[in-house]
Amino acid sequence: MKLIVTIYQDEDGVFIAECPAIPGCVSQGETEEKTEANIKQAIEECLEVRAEKGMPLTIEIRELAREIKQGI
Repeated sequence: MKLIVTIYQDEDGVFIAECPAIPGCVSQGETEEKTEANIKQAIEECLEVRAEKGMPLTIEIRELAREIKQGI
């Protein structure tokens, strides 16, 4: 299964990772590499819990493209 993950650095320098296709699946780390490892573990755990509860493993997500003008 391929899932999209976003990783960004917050204002305190911590890296945050989210998996939009799994509601509530978020993790963090001190480096991008650690954050990636942490979100992989979080995904495994979230999928396991969702399966145990009989919930859909993922939800539908869409990727939209939009031009953003500078200065807005």
